[in-house]
Amino acid sequence: MDIHNAQGLRNFKNYVALKFQLYNSLFTSLPFQRIEKTGMLLSLFFNLCEEGYHKNLSPSEIIEDFFSKQDSFKSPSERADILFQFIQFIERQVVLFDALEDAAFNKVHDMGGTGTLKQLEMEVIQQKKEAALTKKLEDFSVELVLTAHPTQFYPGNVLGIINDLSKSLAENNTAQINIYLQQLGKTPFFKKEKPTPFDEATSLVWYLENVFFAAAGRSISFLKSQFPGAVQDKNPVIKMGFWPGGDRDGNPYVNTEITLKVAAALRGSIIKCYYLEVRKLRRRLTFKGVEPLVIDLERQLYNNIFIPGIRTDITKEGILQILYNVRDILVSQHNGLFVYLVDNLINKVHIFGLHFASLDIRQDSSIHQMVIAALVNSGNVLPKNYLNLSADEKIAFINKNEDVLKQEVYTNAVIDDTLNSIRAIQEIQSFNGEPGCNRYIISHCESALDILEVYALFILCGWKRNALKVDIVPLIETIDDLQNAGNILKTLYQNSEYRAHLQQRNNIQTVMLGFSDGSKDGGYLMGNWSIYKAKEILTSVSKEYGIDVIFFDGRGGPPARGGGKTHKFYASMGRNIANKEIQLTIQGQTVSSNFGTIDSAQYNIEQLIHAGISNDLFSDNNVTLAETEESLLQQLADESFVSYSSLKNHAEFMDYLIHVSPLQYYSQTNIGSRPTKRGSGKITMADLRAVPFVGSWSQLKQNVTGYFGVGTALAVMDKNGKLPQLKILYQKSLFFKTLIDNCEMAMKKCFFPLTAYLAKDEKFGGIWTKIYEEFVLTEKYILKLTGHQTLMEEYPVEQLSVEMREKIVLPLNTIQQYAMAQIRNLQSENDPMKETYEKLVMRCSFGIINAGRNSA
Repeated sequence: MDIHNAQGLRNFKNYVALKFQLYNSLFTSLPFQRIEKTGMLLSLFFNLCEEGYHKNLSPSEIIEDFFSKQDSFKSPSERADILFQFIQFIERQVVLFDALEDAAFNKVHDMGGTGTLKQLEMEVIQQKKEAALTKKLEDFSVELVLTAHPTQFYPGNVLGIINDLSKSLAENNTAQINIYLQQLGKTPFFKKEKPTPFDEATSLVWYLENVFFAAAGRSISFLKSQFPGAVQDKNPVIKMGFWPGGDRDGNPYVNTEITLKVAAALRGSIIKCYYLEVRKLRRRLTFKGVEPLVIDLERQLYNNIFIPGIRTDITKEGILQILYNVRDILVSQHNGLFVYLVDNLINKVHIFGLHFASLDIRQDSSIHQMVIAALVNSGNVLPKNYLNLSADEKIAFINKNEDVLKQEVYTNAVIDDTLNSIRAIQEIQSFNGEPGCNRYIISHCESALDILEVYALFILCGWKRNALKVDIVPLIETIDDLQNAGNILKTLYQNSEYRAHLQQRNNIQTVMLGFSDGSKDGGYLMGNWSIYKAKEILTSVSKEYGIDVIFFDGRGGPPARGGGKTHKFYASMGRNIANKEIQLTIQGQTVSSNFGTIDSAQYNIEQLIHAGISNDLFSDNNVTLAETEESLLQQLADESFVSYSSLKNHAEFMDYLIHVSPLQYYSQTNIGSRPTKRGSGKITMADLRAVPFVGSWSQLKQNVTGYFGVGTALAVMDKNGKLPQLKILYQKSLFFKTLIDNCEMAMKKCFFPLTAYLAKDEKFGGIWTKIYEEFVLTEKYILKLTGHQTLMEEYPVEQLSVEMREKIVLPLNTIQQYAMAQIRNLQSENDPMKETYEKLVMRCSFGIINAGRNSA
């Protein structure tokens, strides 16, 4: 173990593990009815769980054993009541652990170590790369896009408690900690109603105001202070994006009114942040010639926030002009006193403008096809025979059409909203600036025509071709579409009208790639490898046509959805993959776990900046895969795809997921406004969204999407005598190593004794055994490949964190599987206990997912 890992592990044990034992004992002394008894009984129950799984008992047998020893719980309702109390107690233990990890973040992580801007500074100076850094920063940036995907199981008020509790824990303020634990005990974790899209937006705006505003400002201020002139005003390096209120793909509750309301909220929020900063400045800038300017700026900002119905014509440029005037006076007349405070605010204005975060609009390609069909049927501009035309004929019509739609109201609200959302972008740009909303994303994009028809809809909605300040972004998700992505862009670039549009957009084409659906469709290895290959091909095609392609990665929390050690993936991209910008989604849990505090946000932002810059600047970091190495990975991906497909096509696959996992109860958790699946009716693999799909495997403690097929693929390669080559590749290739590291993380969170009772099940025994055997095979070959003795051995802090978290929620896993088994065994759908068991299943989801931190 290296010195940094050893220090980090020592600090983790002292500041997290030890303190958890200490403060956990406070729960039983809180002044709440029955809590002491609940804590004592939970301790007994936990011991029975551990012992029971060692004896190969099922969750039902463990719980029956527990109740056989407790005479006071005789009726089913009394037993359910104590299980609900256990759930509530464990939920709060998880919160305490989260808060302790947040509080200890800068003690466990080296804030000036590997992957930080301080390390970048040292590398640049040592290798005399100052000029190269300045050149790189002319157009390089990292954009973090906060999404509304429902993977955050903590309600907003609990997130607030975690934030406050972590501060008190960092200060060792025991009295305050006790008060927050009492508040936690009284605060419900379950939302009785689903949040609206605006509620989701409000929750994420809290992170913009309280975390990203400060963290991004710190990072850019450091870069500017250490490398004066390297960061250009036109390219602030850090950007924020935003999906709540703009992402209407599969979410019927997002409409144009919500979109405009969210855009206005983002504008109001950033102006409020500036106002509070200027108020602080006033206390310092009390000098002649400066104070009147600061007071004037404060007044302008105030008028935009607190005067109802007023939206003044304040602009980003206007704010900057005042601040630059203030700066000039401080330098020329007041010895530069407090000029760093003004510089910090200037940096933030360059980053956040009046938009705070760019609001993306997203809709599914099938909806655009429905809109086109409605326009054809109503005879609104599009010719009656349009749907019967070939793709080339449709494109020819799109290229020459200049007509604008007649304003009509369609019976289908989705059609109206799609057209109105396109028109609304102009309104948002008028008061938030162009960055406020300048991207339209097409989900399930399968062809160039899907892109060109959206381009046509913009013209039909009144946008002028020479003034279309919007990037049209295809989202490519399935394995087949990823493999065809090069042909899609080639057709697009050959279209003269679209090419003219790209010239107006600085010859940049953004392409979004869906890690979640890629892994769901092709399995872990094939999903990740297909995206890697698609990036190579799209880079080559774009270079051929003189276009800069930018990749926008749709990543979730767990490895199966593109999460895990994300920055290492970006550091591992070779020279044959475009690296102009890093853009990625930050979803639900990942927001709070990786960016929940200013320290953690700054650290993780810097890791991404360093990853993107180091690839280009330092020649010894050349990580481009050789042709033979790519061939090895292709063979590995192909074999894993065959294995994963055999599981996905198993006759009991969907029934197993529906009846053994909590999949069908996801919608009842009320964690997001978006439905669990697209469409209505029976749950099918095609309609099922990646979040509940991956999250359900996570709660089963089987994490199929993070490893299945890897073991089989490695075994085949071993049989063919290629394991030695893969061992060399693991040591040499950061991309392959990161793939395996993330796979280990997914496997570390598995616990097959929980569901081992299913091995004897008449219906599900076969599929359970198939999954378990693949897990055992994968673990065996990963340890062979890495030379390690245990999973995650190279990351001792994360390894211990996972072990402790999994231990905390073991009783929850047991209760959930017990309840699922009870539901399956009920003789009647009308059994009075059915609803209670379903609630147990659903409530256990909160603690299990929250403890995993990146499980959904």
